[in-house]
Amino acid sequence: MSAAKFASVDEKEPRELDEKELIERAGGPVTRGRLVRDLRELGVGPGDTVMVHTRMSAVGYVVGGTRTLIGALLDTVGDTGTLMASCGWNDAPPYDLADWPPQWREAARAEWPAYDPRLSEADHSVGRVPEALRHWPGAVRSRHPDASFVAVGPAAHRLMDDHPWDDPHGPDSPLGRLVRDGGRVLLLGAPLDTLTLLHHAEALAEAPGKRYVEYEQPIMVDGRRVWRRFRDVDTETEAFPYGKVVPEGTWPFTVIAEEMLAAGIGRTGRVGAAVSHLFEAPDVVRFGVEWIESRLGGAADGS
Repeated sequence: MSAAKFASVDEKEPRELDEKELIERAGGPVTRGRLVRDLRELGVGPGDTVMVHTRMSAVGYVVGGTRTLIGALLDTVGDTGTLMASCGWNDAPPYDLADWPPQWREAARAEWPAYDPRLSEADHSVGRVPEALRHWPGAVRSRHPDASFVAVGPAAHRLMDDHPWDDPHGPDSPLGRLVRDGGRVLLLGAPLDTLTLLHHAEALAEAPGKRYVEYEQPIMVDGRRVWRRFRDVDTETEAFPYGKVVPEGTWPFTVIAEEMLAAGIGRTGRVGAAVSHLFEAPDVVRFGVEWIESRLGGAADGS
């Protein structure tokens, strides 16, 4: 399972919508030109570095699918802008591999292919766009097997290169670099709980009960496949005991993002048929860290 499980979900509808329903949802087909106009109206502009999370079905019937959507995003940020997305690794060993029966575990470990930024599929749960983006000409994918990201544009190497093996959502991660670059996050029809940048806030925040995971995954080192041990905040379940401060069954990122929007942080508009949100990355992290530390520090202290 990927540490970026909640990163970006191209969620399916309760039932699959047919083409007619998708076209009607957006009041007509969603073309590349229409996407560019809507993105500009929302506030995306030339030179932006934008991390995108997408739910394609929310946008409507996109003529040409992911190729059109990515092309529109790149048109909007221009030659000086950069597009980024969370990938993960679809076929990563599960965190509980060590708990498998010994015979099964050793058989799997003996032949599990090493993570390859060029070949390893993006986590299917993050949707169609990251998988398409990693195949885009000039795409740069980070080296971390479980928490990989991909970027296209002049800032791609600066964002992706030498992704730290440990603390892969921390200060020098692609997310930390996005914040330092004054980047932005676009939820393009994606639900608020997909705001991956809040994992960076979790990595930075200090509050009681912080949870970490350690796991092994195969990578290539000097031409050899080796199993390396990694350590990260727990993004698979929860990095903090959020149950003390959010309703049962609610993903905490939804609550944090809703409160951000209520505080006037972020812009909301429609891209195609999709209700979309555009956030400034530094604002998201600042708000997230303060929210975690104020709510969970107080909850742990009994205040």
